[in-house]
Amino acid sequence: MPRRNTANAPAEFRDPRMLVERALPDPNDDGRRRAPRRTVTVNLSESPLSWLHAHGHLSDRQLLAGEKLRADYENACLGARTTMVWDSSPVSRGKRGAPSSFTPTERALHAKQRFDDAMTVLGPDLSDIAWRVICAGEGVPVAEKAMGWPLRSGKLVLRIALDRLGDYYRLPG
Repeated sequence: MPRRNTANAPAEFRDPRMLVERALPDPNDDGRRRAPRRTVTVNLSESPLSWLHAHGHLSDRQLLAGEKLRADYENACLGARTTMVWDSSPVSRGKRGAPSSFTPTERALHAKQRFDDAMTVLGPDLSDIAWRVICAGEGVPVAEKAMGWPLRSGKLVLRIALDRLGDYYRLPG
């Protein structure tokens, strides 16, 4: 199905996906061919967890546990930043002001503590696959290869890690 150009469309009609064409590796290719034989469309804005959930490999509880860990990772400012943060929190003044809450530094410290506690609960083996897939956004096959695991073992180990995270975050299910 051809894609329509939505670059000039109003915001509510724009496609939020970031689609690119990637060549599939051909084991019989000797390098002389200019154009790849087969390509696949990849959505760059989709996380490995949401892909696994969309294809029925993860339960809703496991997805939510992974998203909570990723939120703690992001809120703790543990990932690389490429720009300045311009967020400002409203100041509590009188009846109409926002209720007093934690400062951004305190929020980051609490998120870092939750992230560290979650990684401690997972232990050294499960925390590695969880960090790679959930926080770093690596695909499961890439994480398996980097850790020297057998093919198709990462998905099972990731599901065990997500179940433990669900218990840690006290998610129903």
